[in-house]
Amino acid sequence: MDIRTQKLMEFLDSAHSVYHGVAALVKVLEEAGYTRLEEAEGWQLVPGGKYYLTRGGSAITAFRVPHAQPKGFMISACHADRPSFKVKENGELVSAYTRLETERYGGMLIFSWLDRPLSVAGRVLVETEKGVESRLVDIDRDLLLIPNVAIHMNRKVNEGVNWNPAVDSLPLLGSKEAAGSFWPMIREAAGGEILGHDLYLYIRHKASVWGLEEQFISSAALDDLACVWTCTQGFLQAGESESVPVICAFDSEEVGSGSLQGAASDFLASTLSRISKALSLSEKQMLAQSFLVSADNAHAIHPNHPEYADPNNAPVINEGLVLKFNAAQRYITDGVSAAVFRKVCRKAGVPVQSFYNRPDIPGGSTLGHISLSQVGVPSVDVGIAQLAMHSCYETAGVKDAIYMEEAMRVFYETTLEHAADGSYILR
Repeated sequence: MDIRTQKLMEFLDSAHSVYHGVAALVKVLEEAGYTRLEEAEGWQLVPGGKYYLTRGGSAITAFRVPHAQPKGFMISACHADRPSFKVKENGELVSAYTRLETERYGGMLIFSWLDRPLSVAGRVLVETEKGVESRLVDIDRDLLLIPNVAIHMNRKVNEGVNWNPAVDSLPLLGSKEAAGSFWPMIREAAGGEILGHDLYLYIRHKASVWGLEEQFISSAALDDLACVWTCTQGFLQAGESESVPVICAFDSEEVGSGSLQGAASDFLASTLSRISKALSLSEKQMLAQSFLVSADNAHAIHPNHPEYADPNNAPVINEGLVLKFNAAQRYITDGVSAAVFRKVCRKAGVPVQSFYNRPDIPGGSTLGHISLSQVGVPSVDVGIAQLAMHSCYETAGVKDAIYMEEAMRVFYETTLEHAADGSYILR
């Protein structure tokens, strides 16, 4: 197995919540010599400096300062959250058994969560002498399961199910005698009195590589952790250009991005503004020679249902990165941004495919058009082709993940110069 695939799998297996995913990225960045910045403090940046900052423990931005006079920003933006079930306050429900009360986070394929070992991970806010402290919690054992109803009691289950979130998707925790045990367990894991929490369910199955030629990779949260990891690796491996390389992983994309840590916040825009100010640069001139890659996975043509795909724009797994188009700007790729990214991919030797939703099957969107409302730079929506998006266990291609690393490495090594309106020099 390629070492790049192995590292991706290790990251996927460690990121049991958005908070754990960001913590894993912090570790990688610090091992690579990046210095932490705080939004509440002043910034002193130096040529050749490497920096990162987080917000809310669930969003992260990293950047480098080139030795040469910076000409613009080369940015990638991903999201580190995934559809899941969030644990409610006072979450135990006791009847014949003890269950855990949850609510849905994001649009998910609910049935994929049933009859699988699950556990809980996230952050817990504990009381300290000085105030409040955020701590990561991961109950690293098979703890929960959402049991299906036997076909004998629901004879029409294979004809379709209307899921009631107050009934059908509540996980089983233990016997009724176990009531009152969940929160003491969380308190012990956090090491303090609980004042608040953001806890989510996650599946216990690890990432796997499979297929006759070991060409497929499956895991929880491939959307969008596969892009988070591969863009980060491209960012770290890239040689220096005259542009400022920036990578940002947001939270809350699966619920509309409208949070303090989401793409609709000022997190990225504020970071770029502060970089410009700290380096005594014109922010407007910097943005005029900048480019943003919105990296979020794309729908591959389905082996059993090819009819759901646009006939001429249906990506196939392991046949290249996917440029996503939509006339209504749900994806922000236009002719200019598509051309720029295709030029980057040609330099990297990476194949490119195109995706449009079938006209009568509306698709989702990405954080790209939301980021564009905060940071006005040419932008492109790109993804890794995958199957079963928003299942608890998704599938993509091993080669495509490597393609993304290579393309983003070249992207970050590129200096973009504004030649005229709609025209750019890439070197």
